[in-house]
Amino acid sequence: MRDDSKTGKLYLIGAGPGDPELLTLKAVRVLGQCDVVLYDRLVNKAILQHAKPSAELIYVGKHPGEQERAQNEIFELIRRHAFRGQTVARLKGGDPLVFGRGAEEWFLALRDHIEVEVIPGVTSAIAVPGLAGIPLTYRGVSQSFVIITGHCHEGRSDEWRRYVEVDTLVVLMGVRNREFIARSLIAAGRRPEEPVAFVMRGTMAGEQVAESTLEDVAAGRTDIQPPAVFVIGEVVRLRSKFRESQRRRGPAL
Repeated sequence: MRDDSKTGKLYLIGAGPGDPELLTLKAVRVLGQCDVVLYDRLVNKAILQHAKPSAELIYVGKHPGEQERAQNEIFELIRRHAFRGQTVARLKGGDPLVFGRGAEEWFLALRDHIEVEVIPGVTSAIAVPGLAGIPLTYRGVSQSFVIITGHCHEGRSDEWRRYVEVDTLVVLMGVRNREFIARSLIAAGRRPEEPVAFVMRGTMAGEQVAESTLEDVAAGRTDIQPPAVFVIGEVVRLRSKFRESQRRRGPAL
């Protein structure tokens, strides 16, 4: 029988949207205490410098077609190290409970009597559009927004009907399925001329923003490289006003 009093602890840590300066102070402190760090593909490697020198750093990024196998391996790594009495950091891009399967890891850890603490992160769904000049809400323009995963709706266009009345849609992991998503939204009732934006490498050096319309995306007339946050709604038009204001001010000192 395992001695639960000697079982280690799991921290589910949000690494933020990319810029390492958007990591929370608590995340920095805890990373410096953990024995093992399991980190994802979208975690900025600069964040790993906050791990203590003796920590074991294990890359567990998932690629298309191998998600389930990789996730099972992650579950096993959490168990193995926690049962050795080690403190484990599960470091995820953005927030650990927003489309990162963090809640599943939390549930399985609790089932195995592993103590869990969640350290929220700045989600890319909000930070990336905002820093690119696209506020998700704005009086008189957008009173609501929804965050949607883009890779779990393949072949199910009827599911997009629920999003027709929402002012602003933010689609994460939606680049590969962008044409299907746009066609489904138009078929559900959203306007073909509605503005959209793709923010690529958001918060990072080399950030790019591509503006278009739902109609053009549906027709395959957008060339986008992941990772990118896909924003749909009238708030996209506000970006030109914020960009003009930034140009008038000049570069920050």
